[in-house]
Amino acid sequence: MISPEDLKQINDKGIELAIVEKQISNFKRGFPFIRLKAAAIPSHGLHSFSEEEARKLAAYFDNNRRDYDILKFVPASGAASRMFKQLFEFMESYDGSPETIAALEAETDFNSVGYFLRNIHKQACYKDLMKVLEVNGLNIEQLRKDHDYNSILSYFLTDQGLNYAKLPKGLLQFHWYEDDSRYAVEEHLVEAANYSTDNDKVAKVHLTVSPEHQQKFESAIADKKAKHEDHYGVTFDVNFSQQKPATDTIAVDMDNEPFRTSDGSLLFRPGGHGALIENLNDLDQEIIFVKNIDNIVPDRLRETTYLYKKVIGGLLMQLQEKAFEALDMLEDGNLSDDELTGIKEMAELDLNIFIPEAYEGYDNMDKIDFLFNKLNRPMRICGMVKNEGEPGGGPFWVLNENEEASLQIVESSQINLDDLAQKEIVSSATHFNPVDLVCGVKDFKGEAFDLKEFVDPNTGFISVKSQGGKNLKAQELPGLWNGAMADWITVFVETPLITFNPVKTINDLLRTQHQPE
Repeated sequence: MISPEDLKQINDKGIELAIVEKQISNFKRGFPFIRLKAAAIPSHGLHSFSEEEARKLAAYFDNNRRDYDILKFVPASGAASRMFKQLFEFMESYDGSPETIAALEAETDFNSVGYFLRNIHKQACYKDLMKVLEVNGLNIEQLRKDHDYNSILSYFLTDQGLNYAKLPKGLLQFHWYEDDSRYAVEEHLVEAANYSTDNDKVAKVHLTVSPEHQQKFESAIADKKAKHEDHYGVTFDVNFSQQKPATDTIAVDMDNEPFRTSDGSLLFRPGGHGALIENLNDLDQEIIFVKNIDNIVPDRLRETTYLYKKVIGGLLMQLQEKAFEALDMLEDGNLSDDELTGIKEMAELDLNIFIPEAYEGYDNMDKIDFLFNKLNRPMRICGMVKNEGEPGGGPFWVLNENEEASLQIVESSQINLDDLAQKEIVSSATHFNPVDLVCGVKDFKGEAFDLKEFVDPNTGFISVKSQGGKNLKAQELPGLWNGAMADWITVFVETPLITFNPVKTINDLLRTQHQPE
């Protein structure tokens, strides 16, 4: 039952009651599994370019990018706290006894706490950690000799010192350089200077952040950007947005009734990164690069990243030009049979658009309407890397309820792995999604698409969480690069593995690709 107080709470968040009722219905019926038709692999839904082809596409991007309004979009609201789970668990159990010291020193696994502590001097924040310890009369080397690791970690993780566990991932120092270390967000500014600048040498970056972190981001960028502006001869235009309260989703108890907090109010939870389709929809640029906050490398490894950002950008420009030319012809409506056939083949071969057998029986006006509607959609080019065991979604051909095939990025949780045929398709996959995409979000007349019209609402997620010692069900909206872009024109491109270097735990920053030479 929804009380007047509940309705006020719902309205205050800017949510329509019908949406809440639909979310509760989703909990009761569940979300259907995605139906895979085949894995997208090279020569079947996934472009694999030679070095010469890649450089031609990159050159095309460089020669034409000044004609476009380009922006780099970085989801940066994620907290870093999950990166330090092992360290907190260690602090709870470590007592400085000979046994625990011996056990720690015996740890050789890369992901272990022992490895982290032995290599803490390789972290980009090490100088700052030494300074904050010295201010408090402590010496890090002496603490290590004394095996006082809890003091080191306390100054590293808590507000006694660097407070890393409470910072967003974008404000952690990721990389060492001769003159300084850089925050993760700072590395994204450097990237933007190299592929998202306009005729006036303005590099545009948009960050989605949590409300409690925005001021910290603003201060850090204000402190650092002048150095990079001078070095690259650009001006950074950095803007922020926050996940909208209206995209929160209602939680329910295990009986699918609205979950209530101790004061009797409804519990709403953030809708996941799929909510950011609203933030993307609010932007006015023509071409938008999307990349996660933690997927960056230091300068010495960045050339391949730049090359393939330009490859997917150049391919987007070329394919949009073909689609826009076809749309101009289709809107005019006076097409010969050969022209219609040419547009149909381009849609199928270049843009992976499914053309049903029934199309051949359409009259010319129906063919024109069909092709116009299929081509007049937002477009995305998605980089895919070879799968070497990393978790994450992958590129697949997917069937909808009308047996129409399309290219989609699919998460393992969306697949019925108890179905042997579906499991076999998954096992045949060769690539996965590193979240490296470029989006064309305006139509052939330069008008912005309403991106909310291209979301598949049946691709949300349900998970079990807890609050106050009670289990609850939480619902995530269709993921930003999954169901939120389900009805986009989608093209997959193979990109080198070095373009994917995520930081999921603090030890990932000790990997060779995040260290100086």
